[in-house]
Formats: sequence, C-alpha cells, structure tokens
Amino acid sequence: MQSNLQTQIDLEEIAFSHIPVLSQEVITGLNIQPGGNYLDLTVGGGGHSRLILETEENVNVTAVDQDEDALNAAKENLSEFGNRVNFIHSNFANFSFSANSYDGILADLGVSSYHLDNPERGFSFRNTANLDMRMNQQQSLTAGDIINEWDEQELADIFFKYGEERLSRRIARRIVEKRPFETTTELANEIFYAVPPKYRHGRIHPATRVFQALRIAVNDELKVLETLIEKAPNALVSGGRIAIISFHSLEDRIVKHGLRNLDLLRVLTKKPIIATEEEIKENPRSRSAKLRIAERK
Repeated sequence: MQSNLQTQIDLEEIAFSHIPVLSQEVITGLNIQPGGNYLDLTVGGGGHSRLILETEENVNVTAVDQDEDALNAAKENLSEFGNRVNFIHSNFANFSFSANSYDGILADLGVSSYHLDNPERGFSFRNTANLDMRMNQQQSLTAGDIINEWDEQELADIFFKYGEERLSRRIARRIVEKRPFETTTELANEIFYAVPPKYRHGRIHPATRVFQALRIAVNDELKVLETLIEKAPNALVSGGRIAIISFHSLEDRIVKHGLRNLDLLRVLTKKPIIATEEEIKENPRSRSAKLRIAERK
C-alpha cells in the first residue's frame, strides 16, 4: 500500500514539473491580445498555456493533447482559470481546425519531462520499462511491436531516416538476431554492443538515436507535423500568429519549409529562435529547442 502511494506521489511530482521552454520568446512571438482566442496544441502540463492566460485579460485557450496523463495534469494546473480553458483530448493532426478562429496557435513538439522521467512510459532507457513509447495510449502500435515484428530492412530504414543513425544496418542486424526484447534496457544494452568499441563511450549513448527513431515511428510524428502545418494556418485570423518549437533537425526542416511555402503566411523568423545560455543552465532540455513564428497575412 505504501509502495503504491509513493508511486502515485512520485508520478504526480513528475506530471506537474512542466517547465515551458523559450517561454518569453513564445509570448512575445504570439503577440498576445486582450480577449484573444489561443490554441495550444500540445498543452502538456500547461506551462505555456498558463503564461498565455496570465499575459492579458480575458484571454481564452483551447488546450489540446493526445496524452490523457498530460491533459489531466494541465486541468489541475490551470483549474483557477475556469471556463477560460477548453480541454480537448486529441492528436493535433486530428483536431478540427475551424477557419479564422484563433489569434495564435502554439505547438511545442518536444517530448515532455513527464514522458522522459516516467519510467512506465518507456521513452527512456535510463530505467527498465516495457517498450511502449505511445503518446496516445489508446493506440495499439508500440515500440515493442516495431522492434520485435518489423523486418531488418524496415528497422534499418527508420533508424537511418528518423534517427539519422549511420550504423543503422549494423544495429538492425543485431536486434533481429537477439530479439525478442521486452524492456528498454535490454534493447539499449544490445545496441551498445552492436556498435564498434570506439562508438560506445561518445557524447551520447549509442541507443539515443535509435530510441528517437522508434518514438517518431510509433507516433508517426513527422507525418503528423506535416498535417499540422497544412491545416493550422487556415484557423488563424488575419494577423494571427503560429509558433512552433521543434527539437531536432528533421522536425525543424519540416517547420522551416512548411511555413515558408504557404502563401497565406509571412515568416517572422529568418533564423530559429534558440534558448539563452541562462535558460539552458536552468533547463538543459531547452538546449536543442528551435522556435519559428509566422503570421497570417
């Protein structure tokens, strides 16, 4: 009983420790207006939404997340704002965008601290957990399904494409030879021994890029992002702004070209906005964050 209670307390602490990255830059970039209507497509723990709600009077936020744990955390964190916040459980690619409805739209594409720090979700190999990685736990496909059932060529392809892993073929071959895998640490250990000794003790663990690739594949993240950029700008009012924070080059490339290629948008960031050294010290996960902003003409 005590163990279960302690686990619940620990998970609650994780859920509510959402630190919004590039917070001031997002608020400035969105140009928050009194009485404005804003859409936070990745509300997470509610950090960015809180800042939007506090910036000007009578601001309303539609808070969307595909993860029910995150949505519940946001409901708790933003409860003081009452009916100024409308919570919706949805993947943002499936969200029903109403034309000319929002003064600003925000999407923070990063994996939250909650997901990385909660071992039960299987996003990290720092703790032993099932190979899950589903943002939306109502979907069926898991990282374990991919690792244990996809063929060697398919695995090599996603490791190379989504993880930019140069040793993708070698790692895929080892995985197929050693599977089935049940846990994150089992998989990470085999990847460690799949690479040559000189690669085993570099700046990042040899499994890092493979785990990124698996997460992207499980959640179809790049396709979802392309759909977002295609649909969301039409939901902005004239002069409304869209702000997207990405965390790796694959995402940033899609955001950069996607915003630039839409005739109804004017890009406001020639180069992405990145975190200051001060923010990186306070929140190391902001190191790779890149913010791009565009305005509807």
